[in-house]
Amino acid sequence: MPVPLLLLLTVLLGAPLSARADDLIMLLEARACPNCTLADADLVHADLRDANLNAADLRRANLSRARLDGADLRDADLRFSSLKGASLRGSDLRGARLDGTDLRQADLSGALIKPGALDRSHWLGAMGIIQGQRSPASLHNAGVDEANAGRWPQAERLFGEAIQADPEQAMSWIARGLSRGQQGNEAKAAQDLLHAADLLDRQGAPEQSEQIRQVVAKLQADEGNGSKSGNGLGSALLGGALSTVSALAPLALKTLVPGGM
Repeated sequence: MPVPLLLLLTVLLGAPLSARADDLIMLLEARACPNCTLADADLVHADLRDANLNAADLRRANLSRARLDGADLRDADLRFSSLKGASLRGSDLRGARLDGTDLRQADLSGALIKPGALDRSHWLGAMGIIQGQRSPASLHNAGVDEANAGRWPQAERLFGEAIQADPEQAMSWIARGLSRGQQGNEAKAAQDLLHAADLLDRQGAPEQSEQIRQVVAKLQADEGNGSKSGNGLGSALLGGALSTVSALAPLALKTLVPGGM
């Protein structure tokens, strides 16, 4: 279908110098522009369904709210581009460079993505991401970001996904325990922390394991004596008691504490 003249003129007149005008024309008219130079292009709300953008240079391009369902974006350079709110259902992103790419609120249902490719992008809030497309570290660090913002239910969910991806990572069990404690769910918080202690025992860190057990036992004893206050385990671990386990997971626990340890 021919591109409306008004739309074409609007895109071309607003096109930065780094995006070649002939490449833009080819893309909008034929929906095919492999290896094109489209860096910094303004393609907000563009209808690019099933477009061939294989190996295209789309650095810093604004593709917010664009319709890219079924698009071929293999090996495309999407570094620091915006795909916020874009529809990428069934698109092929294998080999695409996604460093700094804004994928918030994007729909990635059925998209083909190599494992770990999303780690350097801003994917929090994107829809349709399946298990295995994000690394355990990426999930864990996203949980830390949510915890820093005080969004403990979201943090708990992300730490849980990190645990699913790598159940042997004691750091994520500790972090989820803290998140649950902050929400007043002390029984599950204690379970997570004690499971982390078991992992640390098996991984050759008995001293740190014992420190966690002592902290949990003390807090449970205080609760039994009626001295519970605030959010119990979460509050205590994020307060003075946290110093006893700070060496376990500096990237998780120290980040959770404002100003570090």
